[in-house]
Amino acid sequence: MSVVPAPAELRLKRGEDKRLRAGHLWVFSNEVDTGLTPLTAFAPGALCRVIGDRDHFIGYAYVNPHALICARILGRDAHHPPGKSLLVHRLQVALALRERLYATPFYRLAHGESDGLPGLVLDRYGDVIVGQVATAGMEALKAEVVAALEQVIAPRAVVWKNDSGARDLEGLPSYVETALGEAPAEVEVVENGVRFRVPVGAGQKTGWFYDQAANRAAFLKYVPGLRVLDVFSYLGGWGLSAARAGASGVTCVDSSAPALELLQATADDNGLAVEVRRGDAFDVL
Repeated sequence: MSVVPAPAELRLKRGEDKRLRAGHLWVFSNEVDTGLTPLTAFAPGALCRVIGDRDHFIGYAYVNPHALICARILGRDAHHPPGKSLLVHRLQVALALRERLYATPFYRLAHGESDGLPGLVLDRYGDVIVGQVATAGMEALKAEVVAALEQVIAPRAVVWKNDSGARDLEGLPSYVETALGEAPAEVEVVENGVRFRVPVGAGQKTGWFYDQAANRAAFLKYVPGLRVLDVFSYLGGWGLSAARAGASGVTCVDSSAPALELLQATADDNGLAVEVRRGDAFDVL
């Protein structure tokens, strides 16, 4: 039986392990003992074992020798190197947390380091997953991520929306691709009583800004009877919600014509009256 060699070591300078042992997941390039373990010896995305200056194991991480954050911790059990089983476990935990908070399967399923998955964002639209990878290490694990999603959620489609500018910092190319199934051009998200049209592959980021959903809901208690200006409106998450909540007038401004077309279509679908303007925010301020 063949033996899989252990990942290479990435050794830290004296005293540079305190933050990591306290739970932080990032290793900065100036913390590495490059005399013992040169960063240039690692390929972007390579798995490594992070070792403190007193030879103790800190965790498994993936490396990018060209980035300031040169390594990101994925796991701390020396006997279980990261792979599909770890991804399945992390996604199961993330799913359980979301199912406690949301009645329907529309949410940010994985949010990078907060879910133990550095460099990975996964947004769920029912049985469609739109993901974004921001690091070379997670790029190398894309196939394992899709396999883990199939096991945990069994989506009908998985789309990689990997066109963020953050990828430039990791030396990664920009692209959008369907990794599983056949993705629809649009999905529907219901928020604050409004049924939004959300583009799957052509929208901003992963299509919808789920991370602002709680803020949008909290905002609505202030808007009844008032005029609302929604700048950088994108699909109108704030403005259309305000219109539904009783604002006396709503103006939505964005530079993207396709986004404003969808915003207007959503307003029409929901019977909401809003003013839609294309341009920069300074055009109306």
